[in-house]
This record gives sequence, structure tokens and C-alpha cells, in this order.
Amino acid sequence: MSNKVESRRQKAEGRQRRALRSLSSSRFLTTARCLLPSDRRGFSLIELVITVTVLAILTLGVVPLMQVSVKRQKEQQLREILRQMREAIDQFHREALAGAQLQANQQQQEGQPPRQPPQQNPQVQQGNIFNDPRVRVMITDQTIFTADNPDRFPPDLETLVKGVNVLPLAMPQAQQGGIGLHGDKGITDVNQQPIPKTKVYLRQIPVDPMTGKAEWDFRSCYDSADSTSWGGENVFDVHSKSDGKALNGEKYRDW
Repeated sequence: MSNKVESRRQKAEGRQRRALRSLSSSRFLTTARCLLPSDRRGFSLIELVITVTVLAILTLGVVPLMQVSVKRQKEQQLREILRQMREAIDQFHREALAGAQLQANQQQQEGQPPRQPPQQNPQVQQGNIFNDPRVRVMITDQTIFTADNPDRFPPDLETLVKGVNVLPLAMPQAQQGGIGLHGDKGITDVNQQPIPKTKVYLRQIPVDPMTGKAEWDFRSCYDSADSTSWGGENVFDVHSKSDGKALNGEKYRDW
């Protein structure tokens, strides 16, 4: 009897020991499985350092390219603005000469010597500014030209923005002092008076993309090419006030 009781007790203890070993083994395996590399989340310190280094290298390479691209765009804008202003100055000059020529022709018809012979553009046939196909109107307000500006260039940029009084080129032959551009097919009614209009040569004074200001250096037709100051007689040419250098090594103020 006692042997049976002892055998049962031993079997129960054996079952308890096996259960304990099974529980301990499962806990150990769970903990070990959490530490396996395949189940990790996030980045290690080395990976973060490598990522930041690569991004820094890419940034250092892209930023100079962006700066060069922005500078090149500003240079293109500056060249375009200078071209527009110089074309406006030249057109004003041609039409001012046409107005002066008209005034001289009228004085000759009245038997009076012209007060001041107009200066001729060398690109136009000598003695007749009306042969220039670019001239379609004539500036009639000769009071904007002082005695220091007989070449009839604009006195300032504001004049190009405000505009001046002009008359169409297709005027009566008697008022032009001869035959017009279209020969005797033009307006022949000398009693018909043309209507004066105001012509604007610039919509506004443009902003210098290099300085961010609507300020420019001027040269008159009497200033030397290397002059650093403006004589003030007229506006023959415009330049940037920037002292910077372009991508090709030239100074912006020399453009």
C-alpha cells in the first residue's frame, strides 16, 4: 500500500517538474526571439550618421548649381531690360529728329532761316529723316530740348515714361515741306489738321535685377566712354549701378 502511494507521489512531482521546465523554456525562447535582428524597429546610430552625411554632400553639390542658375537668370533679365531702354532711347531720338526736320521745313517755307539745324542720324540718308522706315511719328514739342541738347536725345527716363506730343508722319505735303513717304498718294488736303497724340516710349522705369532698385547710371552723347559721371545734357545710354561681376567675368556696369 505504501509503495503505491509513494509511486503516485513521485509521478506527481515528475509532472510538476516537467511543467516547470516547459514554462521556463518558453519564457527564455520568447525573450530571445525579441532580441533577434529580424524583428528590430528604427535605425541604428551608424545608419543615421551615414544618411545625414549623404544628404549633406548632395546639398553642398546642389546649392552652388542653384545659385549659378539664379544668377544667370538675373543676367538675362538685365540684358533684356538694357536692350528695351536703349531701343526706346533710339526711337525717341529718331522721332525727335523728324520733328526738328518738320520745324525746319516749315520755317524754310515761310522764308525764315531755321533757328538751329537738326542733327542727323548717320544711319539715315543725309538731309531727310523721313526716309527711315522706323519713323512713323514726329515729336512736335521741341521745348523739352534745351540748348545743351541739340542732338535731341531724351533729357531723362521720366520723359520716356510720361510721353511726349507727336504727330503722324502721313501729314499734308505742304506741312512736311515736300513729298511724304508715299509720294503724292499721301494726304493732300492742306486744310486738314492732324490730331496730336501723346506717345509713351516706356511703360515704367524698370528695376535693375542686380540692385533691386529702379536706379541706373546714365551717359550723355557728350560724355567719354570711360566717364564715371553723367554730364546731364541728355540720356544717350544707360548702365547698371551694380559693381558685381558676371559669370563671364565682365562688370555689370560695363554692359
